[in-house]
Amino acid sequence: MHKPILLALTVLLSAPALAWVPKLEETTARNVIDGAYGRRDPVVTYQTLDLNVKDGKFVAGDGAVKVFDGGDTCLKNWLAAPTDYRAGSRPASVTVSGQADQLYFQAVEARDNFRNLSAADALGADLAGKRLPEGQLRVDVNVRGLPTDKARSAYLVRLRAPDGKLVAPARTSYVNDFKQEGSTWTGTLVYYFEPLKVGVGASDKIELLVRTEADTNCAYSVGLDLSRFQ
Repeated sequence: MHKPILLALTVLLSAPALAWVPKLEETTARNVIDGAYGRRDPVVTYQTLDLNVKDGKFVAGDGAVKVFDGGDTCLKNWLAAPTDYRAGSRPASVTVSGQADQLYFQAVEARDNFRNLSAADALGADLAGKRLPEGQLRVDVNVRGLPTDKARSAYLVRLRAPDGKLVAPARTSYVNDFKQEGSTWTGTLVYYFEPLKVGVGASDKIELLVRTEADTNCAYSVGLDLSRFQ
């Protein structure tokens, strides 16, 4: 779905400090387009956390997921038996992105169709209207182990504002990738948030809170860093 993570990490190490761009402007648009056309190193336009478990730890690293509710047993059980879905499904990855990431795919489409895309065209009403509204963040949560495809609507996801307020998504959606694997379902849930309205800054570290479809008190906090992408 996205560029290889290794490439993204390489660019991060060689690029100046980043920050999420709530509203695309000419310089960022040009950089994203130039990266898509191979005129410069690709701009990092998203952050992905791999929540698969290997050797009892999250691939994303220690502290990638913390317990928000339900006690330490919730996390211990997840790490001990990540593919045991009798107690509920598991998030497999979380990806956060904004307008710049959607512009990247627009630029790739133009390139692949042998067209040139200028920054001015990218910021025009036609293409802008096909991207996220200004100030919105997109959060994709890939989940595994749902008992049914309809159970995806039972997921509860919130952002935690700096003052501790829990912020509901402005809207929700799904990627058309849900499929049955054995007796369970896997696929990607999509949530759109408006963080600026609750005091979140464009380079802040924020928390994504997740409750799965299971009838349990367990809830988790996934840390996201808006300074890791544009």
